[in-house]
Amino acid sequence: MRALATLPAGRRAKWLVLVVWLAALAFLVPLGGKLGDAQENDAAAWLPGGAESTQVLELQKKFETEETSLAIVIYERQSGLTPADQAKAKADAAAFASVDGVAGPVTGPIVSKDGKAVQVLFPVQAEKEIDATDAARDVVKRGPPQGLDIQVTGPVGSAADQIEVFESLDGFLLMAAGIVVVFLLLIIYRSPILWLVPVFSAVAALMTAMAVVYLLADKADVTVNGQSAGVLNVLVFGVATDYALLLVARYREELHRHPDKHQAMAIALRKAGPAILASAATVAAGLLCLMVAELNSTAGLGPVAAAGVLCSLLAMTTLLPALLVIMPRAIFWPVVPRFDTKWEDPEAFEKEHGIWSRVARLVSSRPRVLWIGTAVVLGVMMLGMGALNTAGFSNKGAFVDKPDSIIGEEMYARHFPVGTGSPVVVIAKAAEAAPLKAAIAGTKGIAEPGKETVKGDLVRYEALLSDKGDSKEAEKTIERLRTNVHAVQGADAKVGGMTAATLDIKNAAGNDNLLIIPIVLVVVVLILIGLLRSLIAPLLMMATVVASFLATLGACGLIFKYVFDFEAVDPGFPLLAFIFLVALGVDYNIFLMHRVREESQSVGTRRGIVRGLTVTGGVITSAGLVLAATFAALTVLPLVGMVEMGFVVAFGVLFDTLIVRSLLLPALAFDLGSRIWWPSRLAAEPGPDPLEKRTLERVS
Repeated sequence: MRALATLPAGRRAKWLVLVVWLAALAFLVPLGGKLGDAQENDAAAWLPGGAESTQVLELQKKFETEETSLAIVIYERQSGLTPADQAKAKADAAAFASVDGVAGPVTGPIVSKDGKAVQVLFPVQAEKEIDATDAARDVVKRGPPQGLDIQVTGPVGSAADQIEVFESLDGFLLMAAGIVVVFLLLIIYRSPILWLVPVFSAVAALMTAMAVVYLLADKADVTVNGQSAGVLNVLVFGVATDYALLLVARYREELHRHPDKHQAMAIALRKAGPAILASAATVAAGLLCLMVAELNSTAGLGPVAAAGVLCSLLAMTTLLPALLVIMPRAIFWPVVPRFDTKWEDPEAFEKEHGIWSRVARLVSSRPRVLWIGTAVVLGVMMLGMGALNTAGFSNKGAFVDKPDSIIGEEMYARHFPVGTGSPVVVIAKAAEAAPLKAAIAGTKGIAEPGKETVKGDLVRYEALLSDKGDSKEAEKTIERLRTNVHAVQGADAKVGGMTAATLDIKNAAGNDNLLIIPIVLVVVVLILIGLLRSLIAPLLMMATVVASFLATLGACGLIFKYVFDFEAVDPGFPLLAFIFLVALGVDYNIFLMHRVREESQSVGTRRGIVRGLTVTGGVITSAGLVLAATFAALTVLPLVGMVEMGFVVAFGVLFDTLIVRSLLLPALAFDLGSRIWWPSRLAAEPGPDPLEKRTLERVS
C-alpha cells in the first residue's frame, strides 16, 4: 500500500494516473457496450451443466436444426365459441405461419371439449422468442370479435415475458442505482460538489467491469445472463461507493492532521488501503467460489460479480485518490477540512464524531448486557427460517404481477388437459423404442406417450403429463419416469423438458448449497487471519456475520410469506443470499476491526475498540445505507426472484450494519479484551489502559 500510495498521491504521478484512466476508458467503454450482445438467456444458461435435462437439449439438435419452444395461442369465450370466434382463430393460424421465428407447421385451431375455447400451436426458434411473441400478439389484436379473450402463452410466451424483463434490467438498474447513490452522497457529504468525484469513479469502475465481463464471456466462455448483468450494475455502484466513503472519510481525517493534501492522501491510502484490499479480496474470493456450482447461472455469476468488485477496487484506489488530490480542499465546501493541531488530541478527536462517541461509550459501559441481548434478538429472528419455502416457483409465482402468458396459462388450464402445454421429452436409442414406449405409458402421472419421432438411431417421445407442468406432482412423475426409462436395457434414455429442467435446477441448487457454503467460510476466515494476524478475532467476526445471515433469513422468511404473500423462494436463493450477506457483512467488520487493531497498537485493545467504533461508525453506516439502497432497486422489478434477492440483501446489510457491527461485535470484543488478538503479540498487552482497568473492576 505504501508503493501504491505514491502514485495517485504524488504531485506529478496523479496526472499520469488520470491520463492512463482516461485513455483506458476510451478503449473500454465501447467494449463494455457489447455486453448486452454477449448475454445468454436461453434455458441452457440457467440449467446445471451436466444435468439430464441439459443433455436432452443437446440431443434435441439431432432432431431439429435449431432449438425451438412451443407457443400456444388460446381463444376463450365463457358463454361458448361463436362462428366468428373460430373464423378469427383460423385466420390467425394462417398469419402465424408467416411470422419471423416460427420454425415449423402451425397446428390448429383445436376446439376444446366444452366448446368454450380454441388453441393454436406452433414452434418458435429459441433466439427469436421475444420477437415472435410480440408479432403473434400483434396478430391476435387485429379485429377480434367483441367478448373474445385471446392470449399468447405456453413455454414461448412465459420465456418471452421473463427475457423482456432481464433485457430491460441493465439500463433501469444503472439509472436507479445512480440516482440512489447521488442522493445519499449529497446527504452524507453535505456538499454540492464532492459527490461528483466518487460517482465519476464508480461509473469508470462499472465501464471497466462491463468490458472485462464482455471479454470473459467472449474469450473465456463465461455464462452471462440477464440476472448476472443486472447484479453487476448494482454491485459495482454499491461496492465502489462503499470504498469511496471509507477512503474519503480517512482523507478528510488526515487533512485535519497534515497541511499538505498529497501527504494526507498518501497516509490515508496507506492506513485505509489494507482494509479496502482485504474487503475486496474477501468479497471476490467468496464470489469466485460460485464457479464450482452445478447451475450454469450461479457458476457464471461468480466471475462476473468478482470482476465488478476487483474493478471497483482498482478505480477507488487509483482514480478516486488522484482526482481528490487534483482538486483543492474547497471540494469539501461548505465544511472544508483545515489543518488543526487539536485533532492530535484523542479525546477532542472522538468528540467530533457525535452520536458514535456515545454509542462507543454505551458499548464500553455495558458490553455483556449488549452482546447477550442482541444475541437473543438474533436467535428469535432465526426461528422464522421455518417459514422460508425453498421449493421454487410455479410459472405464476415467478411474477409479481400477472403477465399475459400467465393469464393465458390459466385460460388454457380451464379447457384443455393441463399436461399438453408442457410435454416431457424422452430421447433414447431407436432400437429400444417398443419397450421404451411401454415404460413411458406405464408410468403413473403420464397421460400418454405422445408424439413419436425417429431420427437416425434415436427416437424422441413428447409425453403428456396428467398434472400441470409446474406442480409438485409433475416433478414426482419425472422422478418415476426416469426410474422406469433408465431401467430399459440398451435404451440409454434421457428425460428432459421444462418440468425435468425445474427438478434438475432444484437438485443442483441443493448440492451447491452443501458444497459452496463451507468453502466460502474457510476462504473468508483465512483472509481475515492474514489481515488481522489473529485466530480469535476472525472467528468472532465470522460467527457474528453468520448469525446475522441466519437471522436475516428468518426475518425474510416471515416477511415473504405473511407480508408479501410470495409463493416461495428460488432454490438457489439461500446460497446467493449467503454469498452476498456474508461477504458484504464481513466487509464492514473488516473496516471496523482493522481500525480497532490499528488503534490497539497505541492505546490498548479496549480503548482501541472505543476509538475504532467512534471514528468508523459514521462512515460504515453510510456505506451500509448506500449498499442497501442500491440493492433495494431490485425490489421494483416484476420478477419475484429479483425482488427477494434485493430485499434480503438490503435488509441484511442494514441489520448487520446497525446492529451486528455497531453493537454485537464490538461488545463481544470489548468483553474479551486483548484475548481477541491471540496468538499475536497484541494479545499480551503490558497492562490495561485506565478505561480497561475500570471496566475490569466493574465486571469483577
